[in-house]
Amino acid sequence: MNEEQCCPQFDPKLWDGKLFEWNNKKFIKDKVSTFLNIPLNFGSVMKRLDENVRNADATMSDFVCLSDHTSKWKMDLYLAVDKDIPNANNVTLSGKFLSKVYEGPFKDTGKWCKDFQQYATSKNVSVIKWYMWYTTCPKCAKKYGKNYVVIVAEVK
Repeated sequence: MNEEQCCPQFDPKLWDGKLFEWNNKKFIKDKVSTFLNIPLNFGSVMKRLDENVRNADATMSDFVCLSDHTSKWKMDLYLAVDKDIPNANNVTLSGKFLSKVYEGPFKDTGKWCKDFQQYATSKNVSVIKWYMWYTTCPKCAKKYGKNYVVIVAEVK
């Protein structure tokens, strides 16, 4: 990708309203500092993750990058990769997952979460763990004219 397109264009049809399973799906994990849930060093962490992937001659699977807001002060990132990455925190996720795509400003996150909870209930599943996938950086969201966010939840 070039400088003008740092994030690939996201296709919401591939993730909206999907129930799927992952079996040891590979990710590398890193931490982002936040202030009242607002990321402070997201860009630099993403650059570090990207560099690790490139140095390992690996690829990012579907450019999936899940955010786990563990507190108002910290967020864990999980970047999907196609193989183990040296000198990185390699983790896997397994289980049944439900995803739903939302579009709009980040201030709507609370509304999206309430809607997702109702959606999960309508699908007869219970949420075990939530992740947010911010599909593009703010610059690319502006360029594409859409700010898609996917809620991906492990469910039972």
